[in-house]
Order: sequence, then structure tokens, then C-alpha cells
Amino acid sequence: MSADENRLIVVGAIKGAHGVRGEVRVKSFTALPEDVFGYGALMDEAGKPVLTPVNTKPGKDHFIVRPKEQKQKEEWDALKGTLLHVPRSRLPNTEDGEFYIEDLIGLSVFAGGNEPAGMVRAVQNFGADDLLEIRLKDHGATILVPFTLVDVPIVDVASGRVVIPDLTTWAEQDESD
Repeated sequence: MSADENRLIVVGAIKGAHGVRGEVRVKSFTALPEDVFGYGALMDEAGKPVLTPVNTKPGKDHFIVRPKEQKQKEEWDALKGTLLHVPRSRLPNTEDGEFYIEDLIGLSVFAGGNEPAGMVRAVQNFGADDLLEIRLKDHGATILVPFTLVDVPIVDVASGRVVIPDLTTWAEQDESD
């Protein structure tokens, strides 16, 4: 198994305890919310199992989970906000032209030619749409580029590259801020 397959991907978060019987509230970040429980034990960012679902039921904007782990209400409440991860290898394979957002991090950015202009540092979302945070090769500054088909028409995860035809426009806007 490669290091990429062992990379941990965020699939949900703990919202705190539910009642006093050891149940916990979980917010799912998966496309189909119930899928978060199909990957086995959910881990913290260090890869330590935190929550192994035994039974789940839907809540208003979360799930109520009866976990294998025995914790008191106060212990679950102390874990509120903990991001829940699974290894990339447990996630379903993607179809052609599909990818996980996490797969973009580290890809080389090309500004139309064959010479890399930077690297995808992160994918941000401040409430509207996704933005690619690009670390520029020349001066190490980062810029944000809307992650749209117009602004990022080519995403080739297999080749490790994305193409942003007009990267200078976004770099100039960041410099004028």
C-alpha cells in the first residue's frame, strides 16, 4: 500500500454527546451522509481510532451514533469538533474525470505551458465555492484561484497536474490587495 493510500481523509466531525447513555452526535461530510459509517473505525488526525459505529440513527443535521467505545458524556463533549478521518484506501475508487478534493493537494500547477508555475497547497472554501490555494514557484507567495471549469479547465490527477490558463491575472489581484 502506498503512502498516498494511507493518507487520512476527513469524512466527518464529532458534534458532542447525545444524552447520558454514551451516544455521540456525528456530522457527516460525505456526499451521501450515511456513507460516513461504511468505512469502519473513524480516526483522529494521528490515525488513532476514536469512534467505531455500532448503530446509527439520523438526527436533524447529524447522526446519533452508538459507538463501540465506552465514554462518558463529558468525554464525548470534550471531543466536540474532532475531525473524523479514514485512510484514502477505504474510500471508493473514483470514475474517470472524478477525484477527491484531497487528491488535488500537491499537484503541479501549469500556466498554459509545460513549465510548472506552482503547486496546489490547499483547497479552501470560505462559504461560497471552492478555491485552489496555489503556492507560486517563483516567489513562494500563495494566491487563490476559483475552482471552476473556466479558471481551471484541466485537472489530471493521474499526471499530477492542473492547468490554469490565466494564472497571472490571479497573482496580480492578490498583489494589489
